[in-house]
Amino acid sequence: MTNTTTSPHADFEHLRQQAVALRRQGFSLREISDALGVRSKDVLSRLVRGEPPAERTRRHRTKDDLRERARELRRQGMTYDEIKAELGCSKSSVSLWVRDLPKPERRPASEQAKLAARKRWEHERERREEDRRHSKQTARQAVGDLSERELFLTGVVLYWAEGAKDKAYARRERIHFVNSDPNVIRLFLRWLALLGVSPDRLRFRVSIHESADVGSAERFWANVAGVDVSALQKANLKRHNPKTVRKNTDDAYRGCLLVYVTRSAELYRRTEGAWYGIVGAASATDHKNRT
Repeated sequence: MTNTTTSPHADFEHLRQQAVALRRQGFSLREISDALGVRSKDVLSRLVRGEPPAERTRRHRTKDDLRERARELRRQGMTYDEIKAELGCSKSSVSLWVRDLPKPERRPASEQAKLAARKRWEHERERREEDRRHSKQTARQAVGDLSERELFLTGVVLYWAEGAKDKAYARRERIHFVNSDPNVIRLFLRWLALLGVSPDRLRFRVSIHESADVGSAERFWANVAGVDVSALQKANLKRHNPKTVRKNTDDAYRGCLLVYVTRSAELYRRTEGAWYGIVGAASATDHKNRT
């Protein structure tokens, strides 16, 4: 008579194959336990040994970070409501994370008032910042497209505010512009293109403090101007004055870009003439509106 009894080892291997297949499909340990009817944690652990858990069943590090931050704030004396507001999580989660810590002593009324005032100011600051963003975005959208005439007049005003001017005691009728704002430089170059200035007439030079990252600044400004770094003239390095405390020392500091236009005497005269035309037109408009 043939013995058909299955050995315990064979049963375990068959069960392990099922458990591994479920694990690879993304099942959690609880789901595998329910599917196979395995209640022993030790057996369940042996069945899936060597198989990594599904990504969705992993504990998120973000929640661990929140928990540690909540406990730190509790030790500093913050209430559940304050921790909830600070971290943006539920009050029940805060309670679960910090309930084993001692309850902080009640703060004096004056300190509570200061904290309440700080919270109100933080809310007010956020509201004001949102108002700023809204006002700027509304004004930006209101501009719409610029006509060539509008761009011409804008460029004239921009040059007269930031560009080099001719003096009676030193005739320098040439277009020479410098600025540290990349958007201003882009607008100026767009204006020059409108006026028919070809790229071969442009000269560029970076002006920057000698202690800054000159190479990085040159790459940045070359990209803004749309030219190769090799097209830039030798940088103008500003000597450091030890008596001066510089604030523009962070990574965002890239100095200024100087833009020269060769053979630009006639263009300068047109720009100056247009500027005084704008001044005269504005004065005439102002006169008509007076009562």
